[in-house]
Amino acid sequence: MSPQTSLFTGPIVRAAARDALIKLNPSTLIRNPVMFVTAIVAALSTVLWVRAIATGSGTAAFEGQIVFWLWLTVLFGNFAEAVAEGRGKAQAASLRATKADLRAKLLDGRVVDASALQIGDVVRVDTGEVIPADGEVVAGVAFVNEAAITGESAPVIREGGGDRSAVTAGTRVIADWIEVRVTAAAGQGFLDRMIALVEGASRQKTPNEIALTILLAGLTLIFLIAVGTLPAFAAYAGGSIAVPVLVALFVTLIPTTISGLLSAIGIAGMDRLVRFNVLAKSGRAVEAAGDIDTLLLDKTGTITIGDRQAVAFMPLPGVSEGELIASARLASLADETPEGRSIVVLADEKAPGGEGLPAAAEPIAFTSQTRVSGLQIGERSLVKGAVDAVMRRIPNARNADALKQISDDIARTGGTPLAVADGERLLGVIHLKDIVKAGIRERFGELRRMGIKTVMITGDNPLTAASIAAESGVDDFLAEATPEDKLAYIRREQEGGKLVAMCGDGTNDAPALAQSDVGVAMNTGTQAAREAGNMVDLDSDPTKLIEIVGLGKQLLMTRGALTTFSISNDVAKYFAILPAIFVVLYPGLGALNVMGLGSPESAILSAIIFNAIIIPLLVPLALKGVTYRAADAGSLLARNLAIYGVGGLVAPFIGIKFIDMAVTGLNLA
Repeated sequence: MSPQTSLFTGPIVRAAARDALIKLNPSTLIRNPVMFVTAIVAALSTVLWVRAIATGSGTAAFEGQIVFWLWLTVLFGNFAEAVAEGRGKAQAASLRATKADLRAKLLDGRVVDASALQIGDVVRVDTGEVIPADGEVVAGVAFVNEAAITGESAPVIREGGGDRSAVTAGTRVIADWIEVRVTAAAGQGFLDRMIALVEGASRQKTPNEIALTILLAGLTLIFLIAVGTLPAFAAYAGGSIAVPVLVALFVTLIPTTISGLLSAIGIAGMDRLVRFNVLAKSGRAVEAAGDIDTLLLDKTGTITIGDRQAVAFMPLPGVSEGELIASARLASLADETPEGRSIVVLADEKAPGGEGLPAAAEPIAFTSQTRVSGLQIGERSLVKGAVDAVMRRIPNARNADALKQISDDIARTGGTPLAVADGERLLGVIHLKDIVKAGIRERFGELRRMGIKTVMITGDNPLTAASIAAESGVDDFLAEATPEDKLAYIRREQEGGKLVAMCGDGTNDAPALAQSDVGVAMNTGTQAAREAGNMVDLDSDPTKLIEIVGLGKQLLMTRGALTTFSISNDVAKYFAILPAIFVVLYPGLGALNVMGLGSPESAILSAIIFNAIIIPLLVPLALKGVTYRAADAGSLLARNLAIYGVGGLVAPFIGIKFIDMAVTGLNLA
């Protein structure tokens, strides 16, 4: 999916403005208790304002302005949520276009609507045709363009019988053909779930959001009781407080800012993952990613580049390095594997000007039985391969002990030895090594600073695993790992009160993906893996787990930062409105009018205006998210308080003062 470059577009803003009015429906508004109460107060104030107009009250103009800004406060809160939902709905619309008018070709030649397919049906998809339903490839091999799902134009291979067999409705075969067994009924496929999930309206609140909503509702109730006692308090002091003033005080006291932005923050968190080509099946998964304690990463393709590379030539006694290099190069010229190509590259680096493939040469193909490959040049046989396989070809070879010694030394460092022979003569060993990805050690250092333990999972022997673990900088490793081993490791961590994340793509990863708190399944993987995980990486990049953790932490940090700002914001507003209300009864409170506001009426109106406009001003921050940097919890808390706590205190003093100057200058109060 191609990301939008702008947080706001014309269609989204216009739709959000319309939806903000629709969300005034009480059955919708009640899901946000603070805004629901604000709407009730606004409705009551509207009735009182109409009565003031009917009776010719001199305060009708002042009351009308308060009513106007109260309704704007509610609408701005609805608008923030509607903008976040609108961005998801725009993506959903493009996905629906992918599904439109899909047709399916059954094996008996009949062509039917994709909606008529049943689980278990097998369809054939040829070059240029769109895959009509989610399924597993049961025959054939094809290149599939998944740009409609991932946004990437590079085609991927899909074939039966492996971990690259899953296909998704709406993707297109661009070469060859496949037969697909349908695994999802109409309306229940992966694309259907994506459409539902990227629409903000379909998102359920997470446990943290529910807890914060309850807290905000509780604070609202407390302030309702507190404000309700003020008329009696004023009467005792020999004065009175007008209802519009009480309304203004109540609305500025309750946490309207964070309440108006809370839903937008949660929706935007999932939206950021979608734009990063990761589909979260629930907001709970996004939150859990931000609290991860242990991260399980596969070695091959995640920590290492996935293909072994030649790093050294080690000749036997009596053999020159040049002879070994030349022979190893010749034996690899017809080898199109990544390992074979790396041997040629290294040979050319060490001895430039090597000869080309001889015209009379015949390749010796690698097989699982021989485990060697090379060239046959007339009577001369040049081979390279597994040490034991080469030695079986030359049972009485000289230097066999020296070859074994060098091979054992390479194995102890975590490398793979390939023996090289010219006819009946052993020449030496090629050292192949799993190459750790550039910068991966530094990335694991970032995770360590976040307090996250990294664990490498591999099927390698413990010796090789220990070597790669030491080089990459992971905290722990699990060698010779079986599906049961992965599951047991995750359960042990969880029993210790830790949250665990892992990624996988095969059916054998499904149990561990289901058990982990954040299970990221590769989109190229099997249907079982995609069903088991609570996230799907559409790009099938295992290293993205690291970014997912960062995005989860960004969501939590954004919510915490804006909550801190909102509470600090409310504290500052007290200095504007409380002295204005009580200065007549208690002249000494005039000392608290540190902003030097024009009059009690202008102070009240300025505070209520600021309270309304701060919500849309913070919408971009809620949607974009607070920048996260790896640091310990104490440093993050101090940074949060310094920026958003102090900022929340300072902003109202400046904002209310400027608004008061405008209100006074325009004679609005």
